[in-house]
Amino acid sequence: MTDSRPEQRRVTISDPEVMRALAHPARLAIMEHLGSLEGGATATECAEIAGLSPSATSYHLRALAKFGLIEEAPSRGDARERVWRAFSPSYYVESGPAADSEARAAELALVEAHLARDSQRTRDWIRRAPDEPVEWYQAAWFSDTLLLLTAEELAGLNESIQELTAPYRRRLRVADPPEGARTVAVQYRALPID
Repeated sequence: MTDSRPEQRRVTISDPEVMRALAHPARLAIMEHLGSLEGGATATECAEIAGLSPSATSYHLRALAKFGLIEEAPSRGDARERVWRAFSPSYYVESGPAADSEARAAELALVEAHLARDSQRTRDWIRRAPDEPVEWYQAAWFSDTLLLLTAEELAGLNESIQELTAPYRRRLRVADPPEGARTVAVQYRALPID
């Protein structure tokens, strides 16, 4: 199947209204799911991921489409089913250094929604880790490290991390992953502290 979209690019979200619309656990799950698929998904398929009914999921899909984060995908042949796909497989949230308090509050709400999801994933892993196959137990990594960097070095480190993970992010959109592959959540934060 060939993707008819132009080359995908990372979307920058700076509009407070869009940030607030995205700061919902179900919408984050839907965006993540659609961003990992090549052909898109229906409301029923997204409902399984979001933990909602198909009608509630349709509401969230329409809201995401309203803000240009997703779009209708070509039909799979059944005109009754609406297929949705992410406009971009990834997005970047930035209110900007000169943002007003409304934009900062919206950005914080979206970041907090992401942090809550990431923390839950970590708690879920810790609970089930003893029951995981030994190779996955040993491969998982949870770390907190302090580094002493200049702003230029931090930018370079972030760029290197992006380059390291890029081939694996692209793999999410491939129909035939390597045997034994699992989706892995990688949370990376590099923030100056006082």
